[in-house]
Amino acid sequence: MEFLHYPVMHQEVLDNLTIPKERDAVMIDCTTGEGGHTKLFLDTYPNLKVIGIDRDKEIQKKAIERFKDYGDRFTPVNSWFNDYLSERESESADAILFDLGISIFHYEESMRGFSFRKEEKLDMRLDESQRLSAETIVNEYPEEALSDVIYKYGEERYSRRIARTIVEKRREKRIETSKELADIIYGCVPREYRYGRIHPATRTFQALRIEVNKELDRISPALENALRVLNKGGRVAVITFHSLEDRIVKWYFKDRYEKYGDISILTKKPIVPTDKECDENPPSRSAKLRVVEKK
Repeated sequence: MEFLHYPVMHQEVLDNLTIPKERDAVMIDCTTGEGGHTKLFLDTYPNLKVIGIDRDKEIQKKAIERFKDYGDRFTPVNSWFNDYLSERESESADAILFDLGISIFHYEESMRGFSFRKEEKLDMRLDESQRLSAETIVNEYPEEALSDVIYKYGEERYSRRIARTIVEKRREKRIETSKELADIIYGCVPREYRYGRIHPATRTFQALRIEVNKELDRISPALENALRVLNKGGRVAVITFHSLEDRIVKWYFKDRYEKYGDISILTKKPIVPTDKECDENPPSRSAKLRVVEKK
């Protein structure tokens, strides 16, 4: 069964990431995925061309197939968004979108161990050519480093206990699958923690994914270059899904405004999904949208 990623806050993104209508325009979708947001913009603005960036070749194949009838209005780029933006010429785009969430494709179809509910190889790489994987981290990181990753990127209060147990278990046998790891975490946390609002492995899996793909390290450099690449009057929109991402985006824009004054912050408070969207698409509940305009 194939799953299609639901474009989070699609109307809010359309309303706030404005595109010039009087001339040919260029938008960069830095996290294209299956292309949900890109399709909305291509269909809304006949004068628009979209450059769709994604590091994952498999999910990018879906976007390429989806937009095969749009001709040169869609250009796929297989790259990390921070790398692409660092090399792009200044003032060459009218709008830039970041949707920092992980697609449902990765949880349901990729077979790379993103979900703790599945028996899959413990991988979590978006770039399958790199060496570092979740399996490498779990089996080779020293206990203290592993604990630090789980605490820093997962905000997991039982990070030390989880890391200690993982190290004990890997001495017996290499931990190779997502289900193995989830069971280890489930078994080592306090009983009351197992029956909380979220599965006890949720935060650890998030932390491993962030560490594997260096997700947080990419945000500030990408935003800096996005503002350089943007035409004056153009906008950058960023959708985040957890507090670590949102904190980086919020403070980058705030510091940029106070230091240089070359942007207008259009969302003093982040835009959040409607109750209706949260009911229809539960993963959108934690989403926040921030938008700035280049002066």
